[in-house]
Amino acid sequence: MMTSSSTSRGAAIRLARCAKTFADGTRALEPLDLSIEAGETLVLLGPSGCGKTTTLRIIAGLEAPDAGGTVTFDGVDVTRLPIEKRHVGMVFQSYALFPNMSVVENVAYGLRVRGIAKAERLRSAAEVLEMMRIAPLAARRIDQLSGGQRQRVALARALAVRPRAILLDEPLTALDAALREHLRTEIDALLRSLAITAIYVTHDQAEALALGDRIVVMRQGAIAQIGTPREVYFQPADAFVAGFVGTTNRLDGSRRDGRFETAAGAIAHAGADSAKTALAFRPESARICRPEEAPLRFTVTQVHFLGPRQRVVLTAGDTRIIVEAGPQEPLFVGDVVGLILDPSCLVPI
Repeated sequence: MMTSSSTSRGAAIRLARCAKTFADGTRALEPLDLSIEAGETLVLLGPSGCGKTTTLRIIAGLEAPDAGGTVTFDGVDVTRLPIEKRHVGMVFQSYALFPNMSVVENVAYGLRVRGIAKAERLRSAAEVLEMMRIAPLAARRIDQLSGGQRQRVALARALAVRPRAILLDEPLTALDAALREHLRTEIDALLRSLAITAIYVTHDQAEALALGDRIVVMRQGAIAQIGTPREVYFQPADAFVAGFVGTTNRLDGSRRDGRFETAAGAIAHAGADSAKTALAFRPESARICRPEEAPLRFTVTQVHFLGPRQRVVLTAGDTRIIVEAGPQEPLFVGDVVGLILDPSCLVPI
């Protein structure tokens, strides 16, 4: 069984002033500084075209940064080294497996390229196939595998070379929702057991929150925020992060005499920056109550029963917010309700 002691030690990776401009003049990445600790799982999160895959490819050595940018592994400059000299494993959304090879031959391929003797590379491949619980598939062709099995083979191939870092580019996007969640749990447990440095690219916020020790939220080729999943979720740096990561409510209003006045009513002044005229909060940071029990009043316009909870849409004038309530709380369209907000979860934006 492969253990953390049998893998290479995870590398500490640093990017300094790494920008990327393609030959046609397209600026894919603004100058970027990023530090990834040894053994950390760092998630690059953002919409399509934000620069996250370009950042990953620069780390891998598949793209070179513009002049002046540097990449170091454990303090050693690898900026001009190709991917095969960086000792990294890479997993792609498209799997990138060789259809003319069996499963075990695919997994052993990277070891073959490195000149490892056949007996040793087959032993190592068998070990990682066992770890991934796909040893019975060793002799199968790739076209005989399901999508989930192919992704396990791709991950096994990346791990077989005992990489210093593993780079995953949207590896679960092509899978159905149930399998995606199952594999996400498996990948999380695997990365933590191996203590390997991992950089994971996704546009899926649930994957980012579940997998990342830290999350880098990217927008238009630049970093919008870096933080733990809790920091990014509960303390978004700006309106973009608040809107991209999870469901966010926005209360617009004005500040006056220590109060924040909105269309739904006035609440105690939140935040020290008087220039901010909106507050953001998550659905779970609010509690519905009787209208006389809270300063904010809304009308129920939609109620969605989701089994363990209800998702409720409330309006007041042009303000529309979403909150969650218990599954048996009696709520009906047209009800007027009060809303109590957790002051610690209000973020000025």
